Amino acid sequence: MKTDKTKKKIILTGGGTAGHVTPNMALLPKLRDDGWEILYIGSKTGIEKDICEKNGVDYVGISSGKLRRYIDPKNLSDPFRVIKGYAEASSVIRKFRPDVVFSKGGFVAVPVVAAAAAHGVPVISHESDMTPGLANRLAAPFSKKICCNFPETAELLPKGKGVVSGSPIRTALLEGSREEGLRLAGFDGKKPVILVIGGSLGAQCINACIRSILDRLLKTYDIIHICGKGNLAEDLSDRKGYRQYTFVNDELPHLFAAADLFVSRAGANAICEILAMQKPNLLIPLSLAASRGDQILNARSFEKQGFSRVLMEEEMTEETLLQSINGLFADRETYVEAMKRSQMNDGVKVITGLIGEISGK
Repeated sequence: MKTDKTKKKIILTGGGTAGHVTPNMALLPKLRDDGWEILYIGSKTGIEKDICEKNGVDYVGISSGKLRRYIDPKNLSDPFRVIKGYAEASSVIRKFRPDVVFSKGGFVAVPVVAAAAAHGVPVISHESDMTPGLANRLAAPFSKKICCNFPETAELLPKGKGVVSGSPIRTALLEGSREEGLRLAGFDGKKPVILVIGGSLGAQCINACIRSILDRLLKTYDIIHICGKGNLAEDLSDRKGYRQYTFVNDELPHLFAAADLFVSRAGANAICEILAMQKPNLLIPLSLAASRGDQILNARSFEKQGFSRVLMEEEMTEETLLQSINGLFADRETYVEAMKRSQMNDGVKVITGLIGEISGK
């Protein structure tokens, strides 16, 4: 690995879902403008590899494991993968010689931050959700500072380490064209547009419920549906007013600009992006049966601040979903005004400033 010894260098890490990667991508323009040489360490097969390649970021894949909350044979082998990942990350760090490591979490990040600390490289972590996830709790002892989105989160972090930074927002998301978004979707703009997005992996229950009320929704709205890989409904591919995508990259800012309402999961990165765009939104957080409840806390926080309407997954039926969407549209201006009053700031400036400070550069 050839590196320029005179340049300041940073390793970015994080993976597992797009939510662990896109905030890192949001930092790229500012880091590049500030003259940083950037390397990304992720898993060998995760979604982060493709995202980095599309953004022109040098990438190294390492072995990674995962601590599951359920019985699985892989629970026996994954600790060895983590140990192997630590050794691989150590090798990369010795060769690249970074000035700082920034971690967005996910289990691939744990061996990276541990190896960085062992080599005397300062680490900054970022926790998006209200309560720190397991990966970030494991990384906390190795981190000099831990950035977060909510003041409540800082109180849960080791004393002196928490920094309320907000989430890094991709500036390109705010620069889309509504006209181009409508053109891409094939809509004429005469109806309000709902954008349904269930996260990078999709959300089966939301997909199914939206499609079950599609006839009724299309009487009033046009719908852009980002449904996740393998979740396209072929029988609906030619339906007027309904456009499906498995995953969207370059076109995303334009589709976001075309949307009048969002129906979304409540991952912290996603809701911070929606807040930055000031789009009325219905949040359907991942249920406790399938998560540790972080999305529920995120959604309730945004609901309390007047930014979002919330429908619990357990309470979602055809009727409650339709009522929630129509109610959101009827009260849309109230939500927009609340978001305009928000004091939550874009985290790019805070985080890149902290990176420079912690690294001494």
